[in-house]
Amino acid sequence: MRLPLPFRARPLAAAFFSLAALAAQAGFASTLHMIPQGDLKILDPIQNPSYITRNHGYMIYDTLFAQNAKGIIKPQMVDSWKVSADKKTWSFKLRDGLKWSDGTPVTAADCVASLKRWGARDVSGRLLFAAVGEIKASDAANFTIVLKSAFGPVLEMLGKPSSNVPFMMPERIAATDPNEQIKDTVGSGPFIFKRDEWVPGSKVVYIKNPNYVPRKEPADGLAGGKLVKVDRVEWNYIPDQNTALAAFKKGEMDIYELPPADFIPVLSADASIKLATDPLGDQGWLRPNHLAAPFDNPKARQALYYLVNQGEYMAAAGFPEAYRHKPCMAYFMCGSVNESFAGSAPYAGGKDIEKAKKLLQEAGYKGEKIVVLTPSEPPVQAAAAMVTVQNLKKAGVNVDAQAMDWSTLLARRAKKDGWHIFHTYSVGTDVFSPAVNAYAQANCEKAPSGWPCDAKLEQLRAAWVAEGDAAKRKKITDELQARMYEVVPYVNFGQFFQPMAYRTNLTGVLSVGVPVMWNIEKK
Repeated sequence: MRLPLPFRARPLAAAFFSLAALAAQAGFASTLHMIPQGDLKILDPIQNPSYITRNHGYMIYDTLFAQNAKGIIKPQMVDSWKVSADKKTWSFKLRDGLKWSDGTPVTAADCVASLKRWGARDVSGRLLFAAVGEIKASDAANFTIVLKSAFGPVLEMLGKPSSNVPFMMPERIAATDPNEQIKDTVGSGPFIFKRDEWVPGSKVVYIKNPNYVPRKEPADGLAGGKLVKVDRVEWNYIPDQNTALAAFKKGEMDIYELPPADFIPVLSADASIKLATDPLGDQGWLRPNHLAAPFDNPKARQALYYLVNQGEYMAAAGFPEAYRHKPCMAYFMCGSVNESFAGSAPYAGGKDIEKAKKLLQEAGYKGEKIVVLTPSEPPVQAAAAMVTVQNLKKAGVNVDAQAMDWSTLLARRAKKDGWHIFHTYSVGTDVFSPAVNAYAQANCEKAPSGWPCDAKLEQLRAAWVAEGDAAKRKKITDELQARMYEVVPYVNFGQFFQPMAYRTNLTGVLSVGVPVMWNIEKK
C-alpha cells in the first residue's frame, strides 16, 4: 500500500490552507475544495468526451432530461412532452423562466442547435439522428423531433448521463463546428465557470449562477432540483497522489474525487471521511486490435477470455473485496436493466491457459511479437496491463510490453498498426446499453480504436434502438450479447466500485458516478 509522505506534502498542503484562508477573508466562506481526477484542459464537453470535461459540463450546463437514482429518465429543462400514436413525432415544451448565465432567455432554437451539434459527435446521438427526419423549434418554448424511422429510446438518449452528455448551449455557441472547440462557456447550469481564475495544471473555479432556475423536486440522482448551497467551488489539481492524500486528510480539501484503490483502507479507517460509490460501478476492458494478426481472427480474440480471472485483475489494481463486483459476464453491466449472460457459458469456468494456447494456435499464431501498450498510470489500466502481459507469457505468447504514459498510449492506440492490446475502463453509465456503449460498435472504420467489423452485430444494434417495446428489446439484448461473445469487441476484466471520498462536515453529497456539487452543504 502507498502511504502518504508528510515531509513532501507539507509545503503544498500549507499552500492550499493559505488559499482557503484567503478565500474565506474575501467573502467565500462557503467554498468547496475538490481534488479532481485530472487536470481540466478542454472546456467543450461535446467536442471532447473525457470525464474531466464531462464533469466540467455538469457544473455549468443543464440537460433536457436526466436520470434519477433508479435510472429512470425524468424531465430537467423540459416542462412537458408528448408523443404521437405512431411514436414518430415528439413534442417538447421548455420550463418557464429558464435563463443562460448571461441573463438571456433559453429558447427552443438554442436546444435544437445544441442537439444537432451533440448528434454529430456522440455515439448514441448519431444513432438517434440517423432516425431523425426533422427537428425544429415552433416558437420560443416549443420544439419537435420528427422521426423518419423507428427509434425506441428517444428519451433515454436525450437524458444520457455520461459522455457525450447532450448539454444545452446558446444557439450562437452551439453553431460552432462539432469538430472545433467552443470559445464561450455561457450555460444554463447551476454554476458559472470563472475563466479569469482558471490556472491550467493547478486550479479551476466556479461560482453560483444567480440566473439558474432549479426544478422544484428534490435532487434525485442527476435529476430533480439542483440547489446550490455554497458560493464557490474550486478544483485543486494535485498530481502527486501522496500529496493529495495528505492535503485531504488534513482537511485542506473537502472532496477527493478518485483516490487510488490502495488508499481505500486508509480512508475507510478515518472517522472524519466518508466514501461514496456509484451503485452501478465501472467496468474494465481488454481491447484487442481487430486489424492486427492474430487478433483479426475471432479465435485469437476468444482466447483472451481464457486468460482472464477477474478477481486477479481487481486484486492487482488494489481494490478491497468490498469494492469489487462478483465476477460479471455481462457486457452491459451486471445490475443494469440490460444485464444479460447470453453467450457467456463457454467462459464461465474462468481462466484456462491451455484452452487459450489451443485457440491461439487454431488462429494461426506462430510466435509473432504481440505488442501490449502498458501505461505507467492510471493505476487500474497499469495494473491490468501487467496481469495480461504475465498471462500471455504463460500461454506461450511472445510479448512486447511497451511502457508509456497514458497520453502517449492514447496517441498510439489511435494508429491502426503497431499494437495489439490496450486496457481501459468505463463508468457503468457509458456501458449499460447498446445505444451508449461506444466500444460495442462494430462498424469497421467508424468504430473506436480496435476497429471491430461485423455486419450482424451492427444489425442487432440497429434493431435494438428501433425497438420501443422493453420485452422485445430484452430479447434483442440477449442476441446482441451472444454475438459479442463470438466477435469479442473487448474482454471484460472486472466490474468494480471506485469511491469518491468526502469529509463528514459535508451533507447532501450525491452518489451518482459524477462529482456534482449541487445539493451539498458545508458545515
